[in-house]
Order: sequence, then structure tokens, then C-alpha cells
Amino acid sequence: MRFLMPRDGLAWLGVTCIGSAKLKKDARMRPFPTSFPIGNTRIAPATVLAPMAGVTDTVFRQFIRNQGGCGLLMTEFTSSHGVVASVHRQKPSKTVRDYLSFEEHERPITAQLFGADPHVLAEAARYCEGMGFDFVDLNLGCPVKKVVKCNGGSGLLRDLPLIGQILSSVRSSISIPLTLKCRAGWNDDELVFVELGKVAEQSGLSAIALHPRTREQGYSGKSDWRRIAALKSAVKIPVIGNGDILTPEDAVRMVDETGCDAVMIGRAAASNPWIFRQIAEYLETGEYMHPSEEDRYRMMRSYYDMLIAHDEPEMVGKMKQFATYFTHGVRGGAALRRAVYECRTGPDVIAQVDQFFEAQLAAAV
Repeated sequence: MRFLMPRDGLAWLGVTCIGSAKLKKDARMRPFPTSFPIGNTRIAPATVLAPMAGVTDTVFRQFIRNQGGCGLLMTEFTSSHGVVASVHRQKPSKTVRDYLSFEEHERPITAQLFGADPHVLAEAARYCEGMGFDFVDLNLGCPVKKVVKCNGGSGLLRDLPLIGQILSSVRSSISIPLTLKCRAGWNDDELVFVELGKVAEQSGLSAIALHPRTREQGYSGKSDWRRIAALKSAVKIPVIGNGDILTPEDAVRMVDETGCDAVMIGRAAASNPWIFRQIAEYLETGEYMHPSEEDRYRMMRSYYDMLIAHDEPEMVGKMKQFATYFTHGVRGGAALRRAVYECRTGPDVIAQVDQFFEAQLAAAV
């Protein structure tokens, strides 16, 4: 049995303490899990970076891994048809290069696939296993219209018999563990998450992640964590809770209220890449530190330097996209965003970031 832990453990790696939040001890609270199993592998810490289209590429995953505190990384959700087309051409396609490339230090890592054809998904899963992924995950949660109209993502939630065929086909095609991520159902009148969890367990899946909103909700409203608790009570395989975790306190509260085996964080990690390390520190010391302006400056420069080193075609677009995320909560951040949006090259972006934060830091002296 393998036990996988980030190399830097819980080290804060130089982030400046400018404040902290204290963990309220309560003997009645469920303890936060230190790890959880996927097949014969134990994932530690019990935290997962959610798959996010346009966000969780190899550069961002490496960036998160470098921060520490995240147990499992997942790729962006990837078209099974795109993967299979690449296999048949015997040449890596843009789909494979952009979505499924990864580095060894990203492990443990899951390849997430979407689609609605059992045979195509099975072939794509075999390809992912051949690429060296630790696990394969099936996406039954994406609410985006163009995915749903092809019966992918949360569109599958209206066809449990087909889901059963898919799970059986994919499970029998690979030897590495298979998991899935889903929403609660198509709408509040068609909730299928408990039945789906039982089908997944019977099909030999190793874990299930639940985002308890419905497809109809999209990203609006609140996540009903009671549904995560209901799923946990219905199955014996690990349940990963997802939805509305914005702070370490939220992560602790989700475990306490639902009994889930791990927590998955998506959108909050894009604007606060330290959140996994903050959770780890919160659990170990009862406190966690908030980054200073200088920390945010170093963080943006680090990520942008990684993008430049990776030399991806959409580098400048990524810089602009993440300027929106990373300046969340930065004093005067709107001015920096405007300046970055007008840039045409990576060095131009770096120059604007340097100029902005150097002025901010000088004014604070």
C-alpha cells in the first residue's frame, strides 16, 4: 500500500504572518480525516483539487502542489472522444497535449474524462492508464450546456441505466482505480445521487465525489451538504464532499456535518492557492496565516514565471485570466487588472505586476 504526501509537508515556505484564525475545539466535532483510500493508495492530506475547465492545467496543478497541503490533483475534464481520436491517429492531439500532460511531481494525479459512450470512455480510460495516471475519474457533474446536450457531464444523470453500462465498461477496461464526480441530480425533483452512489459501489468504483447542487442550479444558490451526509450513509466507499468550501473553517465544518472522507475544493483555490496549506496548518496548530501583499506579489510572479517557462501558446490569456483570480482582495487590484488586460506579451504583464506591487509595498513602508 502506498502512502502519498506532499514533499514539503505542512511547511509555510516563507509566507508572512499578518493574522490568523483559531480553530474552535469541540469534543463533539468529528475529527478531520488525516488521509483516505483510493484503491490501495492512501491520499494524504484528505484534500482534493477539483477539476476545473480552463484552470487546472499542468502549470496550475504544479503551482498548487508547490504550495503544499493538497493530497490529490485532478486534470481538467477531458473529452473521451478527443482522446480516442488521438489514439486512432497515433499522434498526440491538442486534447491530449493540453489536458492530459503532467509531471511526475504532480502525483498522485487523476485523469478526468467525460462522454456518454461506454466503449469510447473505456478506450480513453485505457489510454490514460497507459500514460501513467494513478486513477481515472468520470465526470457526471458538468452543467455546461454544450456538454449536457451531448449527454455528457450532468446530462447523464437522467439515464442511470446508461451510467451503469458506462461504469461497468470502464471498470473492466483498466486495472487502476476508477472514481466519479457527480451532482445531486438534474433538478430538485429528480435527485439520483444516492442511487448513483450505490450503482458506483456495486460497479467496483473506489470513491465518489458529490457536488450537492443540481444541474438546474448551475453555480447559484447554496450547496445542500445534507445530501453529502445522505450519500455517506448509503455507501461504504469513500465519499468526497465538494461545494462552497471557501475557508479552512468551511472544510472542517463540512466534515463535521457530513462525515465525508475528504474535501474537494475548486473555485476558492483559483483565487486563494494557499487554501490547502491553510487547512493543513489550521488542523495542525489551530490557526492559519493570511498572506500579505508581498506574499501575493511573490505568488503572482511565481505562477507567471511558471507560465513563461512552460511557453504555452495561450500564456498571455492565462495571465489575464489569473490576474482576475489572484488580485481578489488586493488593495487597488482593479487598476492592476486593467493594466494586465491591455498587455500583449508575457514580459509586459510581468512589468505591470512588478510596477504595481513595488509601488504598493513602497507606500506601505
